[in-house]
Amino acid sequence: QVQLEESGGGSVPAGGSLRLSCAASGFPYDQYFMAWFRRAPGKERMGIASIHTDGRTTYADSVKGRFTISRDNVRNTLYLQMNSLKPEDTAMYYCAAGGVNWGLFAEYNYWGQGTQVTVSS
Repeated sequence: QVQLEESGGGSVPAGGSLRLSCAASGFPYDQYFMAWFRRAPGKERMGIASIHTDGRTTYADSVKGRFTISRDNVRNTLYLQMNSLKPEDTAMYYCAAGGVNWGLFAEYNYWGQGTQVTVSS
């Protein structure tokens, strides 16, 4: 059974940091492309960071330079380090796994339930 379980969300003031984690199981994690998406209130879900099986990364312009995606293929865990958080980063954050294509606009096969991040001004 495939599972993606996010954790690490919470409420922080602007300028703060959070580290999200996504524990994966039930599929060959090291062979899958991984990504973080977010859905802000009243907006569509969008990809913000993705990581290839070989470690290459790509980011949305809105988070570039502030967020870092990484993966641990031993612990089968995906991370998102978020620094210099802004109120506009407030959203539900989801991790996703895909086996065919990678990137912010690829289709992903598996999704987690999400973790809420709230940034206050």
